[in-house]
Amino acid sequence: MAAARGTQAKTPQLDWTEARPAPVVLISGPESFLADRAAQAIRTTLVEAHPDLEVHDVDAASYAAGELFTLASPSLFAEPRLLRIDGVEKCSDAFIEDAKRYLAEPADDTTIVLRHSSGQRGKALLDLIRKGTGGAIEIACPEVKKDADRLAFAQAEFRRLGAQITPGALRMLVGAYSGGIGELAGACVQLVSDVGARISEDEVNRATEGRVETNAFRVADAATAGRGAEALVLLRQALSTGTDPIPLLAALNMKVRAMARVYGASGGSGQLAKELGMAPWQVERAQRELRGWREADLARCIDQAAETEWLLKGGTRDPEYALEKFVLLVARRGRERQ
Repeated sequence: MAAARGTQAKTPQLDWTEARPAPVVLISGPESFLADRAAQAIRTTLVEAHPDLEVHDVDAASYAAGELFTLASPSLFAEPRLLRIDGVEKCSDAFIEDAKRYLAEPADDTTIVLRHSSGQRGKALLDLIRKGTGGAIEIACPEVKKDADRLAFAQAEFRRLGAQITPGALRMLVGAYSGGIGELAGACVQLVSDVGARISEDEVNRATEGRVETNAFRVADAATAGRGAEALVLLRQALSTGTDPIPLLAALNMKVRAMARVYGASGGSGQLAKELGMAPWQVERAQRELRGWREADLARCIDQAAETEWLLKGGTRDPEYALEKFVLLVARRGRERQ
């Protein structure tokens, strides 16, 4: 075992893109895709430096006492080793005790990667790591949920792939892949593979055609732009292919609520974005779409959205008509028929 590291300095917390080897690496947070990326980056770095790297995987939930020290003990030929310990949020009591002892005197030429997704289990161990014990670093992998964060992630993916994408195409792609970021990352790779290094809205439009999110995006865009006839055609096309009406309503309702939040607010898009918890581009888009709207008409649309949701969830025998009625109301900027 190496001499004990100092415990005075606080453990550095790094972004997942900065993942690097250390005697002890804590990968924390619920975003498993980013955690896997970080762990793979650490392994790649170690293998490049040590082609003979030994890799061991340990399940913290079924951990047996002494296992950590057995795997970390120097072998006859002193090969460097990587221990990947998964499920620390479900770890056994034996693991907690052994990990605390190990932190006091980490092994030479060994990197231990601890994966803790969430929860309070193992908190005392995490606190010890975060105090700087054992020469540890922490890699934070928070959930990527906000539109601004998803856009930044996708933009970084295209940079990593050596590709450029227009802002409109980027927003369209992120809107079309509203699930996990693993799916979004896969879409970025596939798009670059199919299209090349320069990507426009036309390419994204063709690549995402038929997706539920894409259909909803197009219907909502046409309706809020006042193009009622086009919105109805797009809506009926989407419904005819089996698209559930609920996501279509949700996309339109999201746009209406964004306009309501921005209505009457003063200041630049950056300032308003911070105040309203929106991305600057969302503020700017909502401001553009607000032209011609009145406050009372926005309120009418929000009320109608709630009623339409109730109708779609069983309150009527003709949910498609209820959705068409709401789409046309939005396209008329909330005004009743003249």
